[in-house]
Amino acid sequence: MNTQTDLIPNLHIDPEIWRDWEACDRARIARDRRYDGFFFTGVRTTKIYCRPICPVRCAHSKNVTFYPSAAAAERAGFRPCLRCRPETAPGSPAWRGTATTVARAMRLIEEGFLDQESVETLADKLGIGARHLSRLFMQHVGASPSAIAATHRVQVAKRLIDSSGRPLADIAFEAGFNSVRRFNDAFRATYGRPPSSFRRPKNPS
Repeated sequence: MNTQTDLIPNLHIDPEIWRDWEACDRARIARDRRYDGFFFTGVRTTKIYCRPICPVRCAHSKNVTFYPSAAAAERAGFRPCLRCRPETAPGSPAWRGTATTVARAMRLIEEGFLDQESVETLADKLGIGARHLSRLFMQHVGASPSAIAATHRVQVAKRLIDSSGRPLADIAFEAGFNSVRRFNDAFRATYGRPPSSFRRPKNPS
């Protein structure tokens, strides 16, 4: 059976919808999939952040706050929800409608630019100063370029862990980590547990 939100045609969504608390609260209570990726919900009582479509029972409105990116939520001290899995949110549509410079920078970050280069080099490539780039990122996505890159690496690794049986060391380097130690440290900082804990036990033969 179609839900009410299935019957509503896709509408233009302001990429900075996260600033409209009431609109975000309505969307997450309705689990409106059109908003998936446009904002993330931080639940202050659990210190977990979720996608708008999270299947977990909705937290009381007085206990939630909204963020434009997963990195912004993590910067505020929230951990990713293991039910709705923020790392699988569709293509970060929110930043695609932001300032052209931010959109270009985000594409480069997703391609792994900051895995080998510095924020200063990224800013030079975009033709602006590093401080100005950081200000633009804080304005539009709520986190620094470095924080966005760090979150992206963890998200890529988490998807690979969930979808493959490849060795964790291989996953670490493919996701952009330059050492297994940093890979482990990043997972502990983000999830409070090591990447090995996400491996499903093999069924006995």
